[in-house]
Amino acid sequence: MATIKDVAVRAGVSLGTASRVLSGSSQTSAASRSRVLAAAAELGYIANGPARSLRRSRTDVLGLLVSDIRNPFFSELAHAAEQEARHHGYTVLLANANEDAEQADAYLRTFASQRIDGLLFSPQGTVSPQLAATLTSGLPLVFLNRSIEGVDAPLYGTDNAQGVGQVLAWLQRRGHHDVAFIGGPDTVSTGAERRAAYLAGREKHGISTDDRLLDAGDFLASGAAEAMCRVIDREVPFTAVFGANGLTTLGAVRAMRERLGAERAARIEVVSFDDLDWFEFASPPISAVRNDASAIGSLGVRALVDLLAGRAVSGQRIATSFADRSPGGIR
Repeated sequence: MATIKDVAVRAGVSLGTASRVLSGSSQTSAASRSRVLAAAAELGYIANGPARSLRRSRTDVLGLLVSDIRNPFFSELAHAAEQEARHHGYTVLLANANEDAEQADAYLRTFASQRIDGLLFSPQGTVSPQLAATLTSGLPLVFLNRSIEGVDAPLYGTDNAQGVGQVLAWLQRRGHHDVAFIGGPDTVSTGAERRAAYLAGREKHGISTDDRLLDAGDFLASGAAEAMCRVIDREVPFTAVFGANGLTTLGAVRAMRERLGAERAARIEVVSFDDLDWFEFASPPISAVRNDASAIGSLGVRALVDLLAGRAVSGQRIATSFADRSPGGIR
C-alpha cells in the first residue's frame, strides 16, 4: 500500500507539503496541490486516519452540533464554520439536534467515539447528562449563538438586546402601541434574552404592557402558529406582530392568514428577529433584524482553533443590522 512518503516522492514535494494537501489544508500552492493529488491518485493512496490519529493524539476533526439545520440561520452558520475550519486544516462533522436535547446527547456520544479535537455547539437549554460528561472530559468547547448558564465556555453569538432595541424603536416610529410578541422558549438562551429585552423596553417605546399579547412557541413554525392562534383567541386588538426568530415569524404569518383571512392579516404589520430570503417579497414586505450568521460561524471556529493551541479566548457578541421594508423605510 502506498504511503504518504511515496506520494511526496512521486509529486516532488516535501513530506510536510504532501501531508497538508492530503489533510485538506488550503495553506499550499495550487501547483503543489495539483501534483500531490495527481500522485495520490496514480498510486492509489488511501489515508489511514485512525493510525494517524493515534500517532498524533489528534484527529484534525471538529464537531459542529447545531440546533436545527432547517433554520436558515444555522444553515448559513454551518457553511461559514465548515469553510473556516477547512482553511485551518480541519474537517467538520456536522450534526443536527432538531431542537431536541436527547438527539443532541446522541450526537455528543457519537462525537466522543470519533475522538473529535473540539466542539462547536448551539445548545437546547440546560446541561444534559452527555454534555456534563463532555464538559468533564475537558474537550475544548465554543458555544455558537446560544449558551448555558453556569457553563464556562466562550460564546460567539448575536447581540440580542441590540436587535430587540432596533425592533422596539422601529415599532415606535411606525406608531404601533398594541403589539403581539411571539417569542421562543425561555429554556433557550436566545429565547430568554429576546423576551427579557422586549419586556424591559416596551413601556419606554410606547408599546402596550398587556401580557395577553405575549405568547411563545418552540422557535419552529408549527409552535409559533399555535402561539399566534392563542393570542388571536384572546380577542385583544393588535396592529403589529413581532416574531422572535425567522421560523417563528413564518408560523405567525401563516396562522394570521388562516384565522383572520389574507386581507385582514395584510393590514397587520410584521417584524422579525432574523431575516429570511422571502421576507423581501412578502405582501406586504416584512422588516427584520439581520444576524450575521457567517461571522458567528467563522469567529467560533477561529476561537476553537485558538483554544486548541492554548491561546486565551473571551467570546464576542456580534452586532445586528435592520432591514426596514415599511413604506418609506431605509434598508
